[in-house]
Amino acid sequence: MSIPLDSVTELLRLQACGELSAEQIVVASLDSIYKSQNSVRAFTHIAEAEAIRAAKDVDGRRRRGETLGPLAGIPIAVKDVLCTLGMPTTCSSRMLRDFHPPYDATVVSKLRSADAIVIGKTNMDEFAMGASTETSFFGVTRNPWDITRTPGGSSGGAAACVASGCVPLSLGTDTGGSIRQPAAFCGITGLKPTYGRCSRFGLIAFASSLDQVGPMAWSADDAALLMSVISGFDDKDATSLDTAETDNFIPTRLNDLSGLRVGVIRDAIEHRSLSPSIKEAVINAINIFADAGAKIADVRLPHSEFGVPTYYVIAPCEASSNLSRYDGAHFGFRGRGSRDLEQELGPLIATYCRSRAEGFGTEVKRRIMLGTYALSTGYYEAYYLKALKARRIIRQDYDTAFEQADVLIGPVTPSPAFRLGEKVNDPIDMYLCDLFTVGANLAGIPSLSFPGGMTDDGLPLGIQLQGATLSEPLLLAIASVFQTQTNFHLRRPVR
Repeated sequence: MSIPLDSVTELLRLQACGELSAEQIVVASLDSIYKSQNSVRAFTHIAEAEAIRAAKDVDGRRRRGETLGPLAGIPIAVKDVLCTLGMPTTCSSRMLRDFHPPYDATVVSKLRSADAIVIGKTNMDEFAMGASTETSFFGVTRNPWDITRTPGGSSGGAAACVASGCVPLSLGTDTGGSIRQPAAFCGITGLKPTYGRCSRFGLIAFASSLDQVGPMAWSADDAALLMSVISGFDDKDATSLDTAETDNFIPTRLNDLSGLRVGVIRDAIEHRSLSPSIKEAVINAINIFADAGAKIADVRLPHSEFGVPTYYVIAPCEASSNLSRYDGAHFGFRGRGSRDLEQELGPLIATYCRSRAEGFGTEVKRRIMLGTYALSTGYYEAYYLKALKARRIIRQDYDTAFEQADVLIGPVTPSPAFRLGEKVNDPIDMYLCDLFTVGANLAGIPSLSFPGGMTDDGLPLGIQLQGATLSEPLLLAIASVFQTQTNFHLRRPVR
């Protein structure tokens, strides 16, 4: 029988009624991974033996009548920025290519407790710095809808492995749009949770005040199921929230959206950089919500134009601090300083210089230098402190908007998936891919990307919903209503 690797609900049902075993599901997933790896290249590590062993354990426990977790037998891929015991965790960087962590990230531990099968680690932009998965030390990941195009980034591998039919679920991380943009480019659903909703323990940090782990799946319902597993307070993470009362993410089945206030971010829809196809998709989604009973009104985020420059001061500053530990002595790749450099600086400093020069890629070095400059004496007040003030104003804009609307709707990206190589040598153009996504990270609020259309040449288009703090259940419920009335999330790449 054909194994539906795109539906968690169906895989759970087929196991419960005895038509499929966890081992059969995992073998089918591995087969799909190996078939797509040469063309899509979504994975940096495939845990075949471990996955089959875990699946057999689930099957054995099921036969014995033992209680199983909510994701029993479901294969899931994990972005290679989350520590995973028994597997490499490289951040797709030469600096960490040989790192095997001695523990699981909290979210990975929760997956294992839910009896999910961690089937491998997915490719990403190096240290999560990028919007196209082209900065990886292990090579480029390609979009399953068109392998000449990017799957987005930095969670490009996590999105591509779902879109290519390898796994029904994956874990990504989002610092400035790194779940939502790949989800939009690959035609799947991706959620950036409220900051602190999911533990960051075991997440190798890029920008600590912005990073957040989140689910990626075809449907809002499947994303909700994964979210219910990975969320929750963790005493190992001082920034995690105790949200037990609101941790049920399974969408309440809504017949309509009567009374829901949907705020249209008009400045985003009319933005000069927005492609006509995405504008049309957003307007179509607005009309669908209106037909379902929602009240539609325009809202403004007056300082949204400052989102990208604010983000690209704060994030590099935090990266400069977080990545200072990778010096070739304490952590990571070690290079040998040249004799001339050793004579000039001494052997230790020469080793630091060579290790960081060779261990980091161009984009990572660019952001470290930007951050170090912005934090330096004489510039700290002019750049970093000013960016923090701008961040507070951006958050206030969202607070005001949510007094007028329950959720905000707009585009995820300015354009559909662009061609590989198109922006990689133009950092500013690449950074502007985050135009509509960074605000949610700066404000710490949840934001959801879901499929909302297709271009004439068959590329997916994403719609973005943003909500107030801890409103993930509402965002998922709304997207679920949309997905009962449309079939965009049911469309698949030609394989």
